[in-house]
Amino acid sequence: MVLPTFGISNSVLAAERIYASYSALELSISVSTLENYAKTGIINEDLAAYQQYLPLEQLQELRRILLNRVKVSPVIVSQLLYTPQGEFLLHRLAQVIKTSQAEPGFGALRSALISASGESGGLTLLNVLRKYPSSSIRLDVAETLEIATELEELVNQTHRAIAAVSEKSKIEAESISQPNLSQLPDLKVPGKFKSQKYILKFFDSTRNRLLLTDVYIPNVQNPAPVIVISHGLGLDSSNFQYLATHLASYGFAVVVPNHPGSDAKQLRSLLNGRAIEVAEPSEFQDRPMDITYILNQLQKGNQSDSRFKGRLNLQQVGVFGQSLGGYTALALAGAKINFEQLKQDCQPAALQKTWNMSLLLQCRALELSISKSGKYYNLRDERVKAAIAVNPITSSIFGKAGLSQIKTPVMIVSSSDDTVAPALSEQILPFSWLANSQKYLAMLVGGTHFSTIGNANPANQQVALPADMIGDASQARRYMNVLSLPFFQTYIAGKPQYTPYLNAAYTQSISSKSLGLSLVKSLNTTELVQLLDIKGAKLVKKKFPTP
Repeated sequence: MVLPTFGISNSVLAAERIYASYSALELSISVSTLENYAKTGIINEDLAAYQQYLPLEQLQELRRILLNRVKVSPVIVSQLLYTPQGEFLLHRLAQVIKTSQAEPGFGALRSALISASGESGGLTLLNVLRKYPSSSIRLDVAETLEIATELEELVNQTHRAIAAVSEKSKIEAESISQPNLSQLPDLKVPGKFKSQKYILKFFDSTRNRLLLTDVYIPNVQNPAPVIVISHGLGLDSSNFQYLATHLASYGFAVVVPNHPGSDAKQLRSLLNGRAIEVAEPSEFQDRPMDITYILNQLQKGNQSDSRFKGRLNLQQVGVFGQSLGGYTALALAGAKINFEQLKQDCQPAALQKTWNMSLLLQCRALELSISKSGKYYNLRDERVKAAIAVNPITSSIFGKAGLSQIKTPVMIVSSSDDTVAPALSEQILPFSWLANSQKYLAMLVGGTHFSTIGNANPANQQVALPADMIGDASQARRYMNVLSLPFFQTYIAGKPQYTPYLNAAYTQSISSKSLGLSLVKSLNTTELVQLLDIKGAKLVKKKFPTP
């Protein structure tokens, strides 16, 4: 049902024959033969003629590649492929899957990828071949196997890293001496305070930004510490209403802005062809500035607006952000954009070989440096005393030098099955670069990039994602509530009685089978390398050398 949204018909012309090249050999195989082999493992006469040229282990590897599924929806595929960043991916895939034409058919390849991701079996190479809108296509088997090897190494390395984090969490849990966890108050239960929600309109004329902002004010006697929630790409303030109401029930004032250049409206413009970018490069600067501007306006309103007068403690501010909102939270906490790292990682040759899709977005920040040469981007807001970043992008936009500038307490939340901002490169290794001692890494084992996102207001017309793209969302949201609350109570509200919740023993006690949860307070790069096996250690040392 979602495919017509992208102009893709279910009745497109499908590929019937594949010309597969391997070394000096060219195989002519019908798609039905290849599909039958992939699904059954039976080599029929059509394929048996080539068996003497293509080793059995290579055939078996090809079968696995054909069926290997990528968890992604047509929405995400289209969102990526209709942007300049998506051209990098299409260029690389076009080296593997080609038409008989001299020039690669990016439109056909894009169409096949979107259609295949909407199939019941999901996005697989076999489904892409089946959905290719051309009667015949060419497949480079050697290049396909090489790419598969790269992806397998990346996946295995990530699995080793996640296992290493889980093992370190168990070690930390065993070393903790604390009271009976069952006697601690249940933080999943809402607090005692009622709150009033206001929808405010702020307009920053300097940047021409209309900032529609939800503000939750709890009914408390003393000025309430403030928590800001920054949504991710293609979302809006409604997606984190569940967290805002939970924090407000415990006495926090919660501020949830809509970032106009990277919200749900911008995504709809992209899908409808009215925009060519999911977000402009300026969003790396504008998002943190949105929050600083709103805090400034609330500071004025705290003196004169009867709704807020004296009810906000704007010197004790915490920030929670997801995805690009996670970047926003870290920038406000003191992480600096690392243009040198971006220049190094964003060379065309390097980009054409990357499978980290978030890097393609991060590299757009280089345009900030080009457009305003020599300008010092200091996005830190001194009022921000702690930050939580969920599925943030960090590896190149900040790098080690940028993240080491953070001096405030920080929690990074990662998801094992995140294909948008991969756990190892964007959260686990970056966590090891943080120099301050008050840091936490929480791992959602079985979580995806979208697990922590709450249900949007139906009036906002956000495109729904398939269930397997989200995972156990209800459990993920409970985790966000019970992790964010003690973190902000400890470091923003100054209530040390909540510290027993911020350790591996507590997260181990609430971890579920459907969505595992582990937490570590320390993990440096050397330690991570030692916890990985020899092959994984070499890969980490090569890309992320220790001092």
